[in-house]
Amino acid sequence: MSYLESLNAANRIIEAQNGAWNGIDGESVARMKLQNRFRTGLDIAKYTAKIMRGDMAAYDKNAANYTQSLGCWHGFIGQQKMIAIKKHFGETKGKYLYLSGWMVAALRSEFGPLPDQSMHEKTSVPALIEELYTFLRQADARELSLLFRDIDKAREAGDQVREKQLLTQVDNFQTHVVPIIADIDAGFGNAEATYLLAKKMIEAGACALQIENQVSDEKQCGHQDGKVTVPHEDFIAKIRACRYAFLELGVDDGIIVARTDSLGAGLTKQIAYSAEPGDLGDQYNSFLDCEEIEASEIGNGDVLINRRGKFLRPKRLRSNLYQFRSGTGEDRCVLDCITSLQHGADLLWIETEKPHVEQIAGMVDRIREVIPNAKLVYNNSPSFNWTLNFRQQVFDAWKAEGKDVAAYNRDKLMSVDYDDTELALEADRRIQTFQADASKRAGIFHHLITLPTYHTAALSTDNLAKRYFGEEAMLGYVKNVQREEIRQGIACVKHQNMSGSDIGDDHKEYFAGEAALKAGGKDNTMNQFAAAS
Repeated sequence: MSYLESLNAANRIIEAQNGAWNGIDGESVARMKLQNRFRTGLDIAKYTAKIMRGDMAAYDKNAANYTQSLGCWHGFIGQQKMIAIKKHFGETKGKYLYLSGWMVAALRSEFGPLPDQSMHEKTSVPALIEELYTFLRQADARELSLLFRDIDKAREAGDQVREKQLLTQVDNFQTHVVPIIADIDAGFGNAEATYLLAKKMIEAGACALQIENQVSDEKQCGHQDGKVTVPHEDFIAKIRACRYAFLELGVDDGIIVARTDSLGAGLTKQIAYSAEPGDLGDQYNSFLDCEEIEASEIGNGDVLINRRGKFLRPKRLRSNLYQFRSGTGEDRCVLDCITSLQHGADLLWIETEKPHVEQIAGMVDRIREVIPNAKLVYNNSPSFNWTLNFRQQVFDAWKAEGKDVAAYNRDKLMSVDYDDTELALEADRRIQTFQADASKRAGIFHHLITLPTYHTAALSTDNLAKRYFGEEAMLGYVKNVQREEIRQGIACVKHQNMSGSDIGDDHKEYFAGEAALKAGGKDNTMNQFAAAS
């Protein structure tokens, strides 16, 4: 609905009251409605799911249409990210939010900082989704408020051309609300628990849920050791639970991202049920590390598998976990991906130990033999040492090509001594093009960094503390923070405006008219930053 249509609709409602709503202004109502386009989290989930589905279709036509996101651990961080994107690129197309279970555990749990092992309160996940969208909706209201004020100024000046331009901007306003891919970990329990949590996350606004095939009560970070997977049927049940949650809530386009940790997981908690040779359970069990034994060798408490008339004893650890054969990770990973897509998942996530295009592509090629349009979400993880990994990849490639690499020590390529070398520059070029290269070659539809704002917060705080508490004192803040905010046009330099002060003033005027006591008068120190608008 356009600005004028919304205004006319509001006026009709008010006029129908025959003067009973004295003092209610139709234009103020229209503005408030436009500032609050999304009424509920479900409105957001339905809206963003359609965006993401459209982006997936665009990627299928051209792999250059990949999408990206950054993980955000607070609503303010997500808000500032989207404000920055609109400022620098003029639109938000193809740019999402990511909610990392790692960051929820480390930063948002009432227990305090926790490792990524699903020990945090499950309710903290939908709470963060709701918080992120609250801040994004406030960013909409703030930006529209600034446009409305400019409209009023244009009218006061009698500038109809400027007024028309501003009304067009309002009618074509692009919301800060974008899709969020939200981490549900391993579902925080059985399939029913997964379903209940999925509903809460969707109701908070999530259009895409990422779920992994680890055991809930043994969950580990994908980049740490000790990962334990579940049989396919168990994981498929949780995928179905997420799909039922989407459909029950009317988010028919909801997206499920199925993550497999099999590449780095060497253990399983249970032997899969198998009804006949070659079924899914039998395929899962075929990867177990077993030894063939005779009936006379069966020991107390042994668990056996009967395969083609032979007794096989799976290797069982003191933890009562079963071990997979070494070197089967990639085969298990490919089977996980195919079965997930065949049972309701939309996108895949393969957790790898390094960012290597050909390693990822090798698995995707096999998956696409069965599912031709298989697509990945990929974690451009801060757990990778990107500098060392790519310098070593270049070193190995050059060595294989017969190029002289005698000037380089492969094990010490992280050293600053190599920063300006030909090898380091080539490695940086490959890092820069990694996302485009991997999307084209390895089927990656969405690139994300799970924990970037965790690291940026730590780095910027360290730099400020070093300067402010050191010899620079107040100059450490002014020179490196406020002065840069002003010169780079960072909206937060007007922190009162960013927190909603001007929106509050607008409302006071709507409610009380000329009697409104507003904060934005001539003595407001925020006026010192007028030139920074």
